[in-house]
Amino acid sequence: MSDFPGALRPESRTVHPPLHEVTGSRPLGVPLHQSHVFAFEDSDALVSAFTGPDQAFVYNRFGNPTVRSLESAVAGLEGGVAGLATASGMGAINTVLLALLKSGDHVIAQQSLYGGTFAMLADLARRWGVEVTHVRGDDPAEVRAALRPTTRLLHLETISNPTTRVTDLPGLLAVAREAGVVGVVDNTFASPLLCRPIEHGADIVIHSATKYLGGHGDVLAGVAVFADAELHRTVWQYATELGASADPYAAWLTLRGMQTLGLRMRRHSETALDLAGRLAAHPAVTAVHYPGLPTHPDHELARRLLPEGHGGVLSFDLAGGREAARALTESVRLASLAPSLGGVHTLIIHPASTSHRQLDGDQLAAAGIGPGTVRLAVGIEHPEDLWTDLDQALAKL
Repeated sequence: MSDFPGALRPESRTVHPPLHEVTGSRPLGVPLHQSHVFAFEDSDALVSAFTGPDQAFVYNRFGNPTVRSLESAVAGLEGGVAGLATASGMGAINTVLLALLKSGDHVIAQQSLYGGTFAMLADLARRWGVEVTHVRGDDPAEVRAALRPTTRLLHLETISNPTTRVTDLPGLLAVAREAGVVGVVDNTFASPLLCRPIEHGADIVIHSATKYLGGHGDVLAGVAVFADAELHRTVWQYATELGASADPYAAWLTLRGMQTLGLRMRRHSETALDLAGRLAAHPAVTAVHYPGLPTHPDHELARRLLPEGHGGVLSFDLAGGREAARALTESVRLASLAPSLGGVHTLIIHPASTSHRQLDGDQLAAAGIGPGTVRLAVGIEHPEDLWTDLDQALAKL
């Protein structure tokens, strides 16, 4: 790949990740370096290895060749200068928040966020005195009005969980950059194949690699990608002490899964759009939330920001409320009642009682999550089989 004339497109990059610590001939698959400690012949070299992410490998908490391949691969896909892999998506989110915030700082964040992120920000507010202001995510003027002298971070999601609102990344990140505020974007729902937030002004991009990057429901990992080397070093130094490091085998599994990311994202997006249109016409469904539908409030923004597809997650509201949601999620047979998303299997959950259980009634309403909201994470099964399954479950309502 190093001799290839010209820049590779993302679909090709996923098949040819960078290799580390390889000489002579090269393996086509990334080697698994399971050893957690590395020996030295020179004491000065050992001392130097503890000083930064660009030094020799010494201990897995500081870096590992297989993990570094994952970090470099995702950073390359996102257009960043460096990556930091962690043990989970929440590990990446918490590492970034804890490394960059202190008591008295102010954070601006979307109203519609993953429940774990929302809960972490609430915990920082309650126990650390970090102030948090929530905004809709579609109005740069609202972000500008929320700025304070103590504002340190703007936290966004490319596609919000679970209501699939599409964030005006160029507009909101421009406000943050003008104010010297670090812009963090959780890009899990889009993946680097559909959107690259650094191109729109983000300083840090976060992925739950458990989802689309790994893609097969067999790995737990997270990655943060940085547009600036010094910002990467700052977070890396904190991460080495926090201990949320990625396991080499998890990194290896993620790299293996990423090889089919381009194919899977296309199938996820096409099937999700097909199912969203059918659900919108069903009498038991009162609303469908998917940015690929012309009725979605962010459809025009999604066409510009996500021209290659709108992802594999959609949500919909049932007329029968929470009991209808319970009946539906227990009646499907091909889809599985399970958390997570982004894998080859289609998964279905009731967000208010699972992924967003940390939110109270008012917070759920502000995020656009109703008692009858159901989230569908579309896999790669045949769309007709998935619709047959949903249709039979909806008929029971």
